[in-house]
Amino acid sequence: MSEALHEQESALIDGEVVRELADIPAVEVISRAAVMLMSSAAEKLGLGEADPATSPHLDLDEARRVITALAGLVTASVEYLGPHAGPIRDGLQSLQRAFREASAHPDAPGTGPGEKYTGPVY
Repeated sequence: MSEALHEQESALIDGEVVRELADIPAVEVISRAAVMLMSSAAEKLGLGEADPATSPHLDLDEARRVITALAGLVTASVEYLGPHAGPIRDGLQSLQRAFREASAHPDAPGTGPGEKYTGPVY
């Protein structure tokens, strides 16, 4: 297969333009991963529903894991995020607070999901 044909195939999949992963800046990869983790945590906290407490997707154990992973990612990459760092940190803290509110027995400050990386969230 010629190199030109291979490049065309990698650029078009089902009629959509696909960027090569190597061409995407690191800050964009990190930001996209953070947004995906935030979205997952929000769903697992039931925040997509009018009444989160009755959401069929509510799963605090899963939310804890995703929020902790997000906190680790944000803490490890904050120096590379530039202007994206503030909004991502704010989103993380909002999810940590939502987790505390959704918990029947909230964790003590500093022991909630991801707080070993971010510090206590009140």
